[in-house]
Amino acid sequence: MSTPIRLGTRRSALAQAQSGHVAAALEKVSGRRVELVPITSEGDTNRASLSEIGGQGIFATRLREALLAGECDFLVHSLKDLPTAIPEGLVIAATPRREDARDVVLTRDGVPLHERHSGSTIGTGSPRRIAQVHRRAPHAEVVDIRGNVDSRLARVASGELDAVILAAAGLSRLGSDSPLRREELGLAEWPTAPGQGSLAVETRADAPAELLASLAALDDAETRLAITVERAILEGLDAGCQAPMAAHAVVEGAAIRVRTVVYAADGSRRIGLDVTEDLNGEYIRRNGSGNGADAADGADPTYAAREFGFTVARRLLDQGAAGLVTREHSS
Repeated sequence: MSTPIRLGTRRSALAQAQSGHVAAALEKVSGRRVELVPITSEGDTNRASLSEIGGQGIFATRLREALLAGECDFLVHSLKDLPTAIPEGLVIAATPRREDARDVVLTRDGVPLHERHSGSTIGTGSPRRIAQVHRRAPHAEVVDIRGNVDSRLARVASGELDAVILAAAGLSRLGSDSPLRREELGLAEWPTAPGQGSLAVETRADAPAELLASLAALDDAETRLAITVERAILEGLDAGCQAPMAAHAVVEGAAIRVRTVVYAADGSRRIGLDVTEDLNGEYIRRNGSGNGADAADGADPTYAAREFGFTVARRLLDQGAAGLVTREHSS
């Protein structure tokens, strides 16, 4: 009997669920058993606010150390929590098909977020969501919270909070059947974090060819192109994954369209673009001002997607985004 493939994962219920989905898919592809190896990260033990401890890579660092040390064979990350810089010796071997990238508001009473009045309490620990709440519900109070999905939902069910904002993909992967009322926030008016809804399957660059080939079979080409654009914008802004910015890209035929917004921390200002890039290299401005520029020659779609993301980042910076992004969370 062949030895199992060891999958390093955080101990949280969501991380275990995500890893379980990938493990099942890999077992079908490889014909080998996949064994979960629980690993505790600093983000799991430090209960301070992510904005205080520096959310950039807080969940990934310990896992990557374990991977490089040979304690496991590959990792599964929530892509939105992963720093844009990949450590030497590691590679993102697959980006499975993205799930729902939207945010969801959960409440007891079903009152929409934009109708929340003074005194309403909205729980979230994300600077991007905090800025968006300030814009959507300016009279509500934002409460900085940490904790797993169940504990956040419990704070609403108990009446401690009026609402919490969570990722739709996380609720789906957990199979959450909470009786709380849901409000799905459309991506056009409420764009989410780069990579939200996506997973990153990471392994060592010198991993056995058989493992690399099996992991590559889990990759979804459209998801990889979309998240490449989103993360290139994040990198081009020199912003960390806790910066108050959003980017969501989709492949539309032979082109990629991205909506991206950078917010002031208090939501008082925003700079946004909605642009499309032909994968053959023709750069088309859909909204906003400026003349546009070619991203790349398009020979390699992933390269073209990355260059497109950098071009969009430069446009945002030209319009003053540097004054809004929190530089201390740089990638």
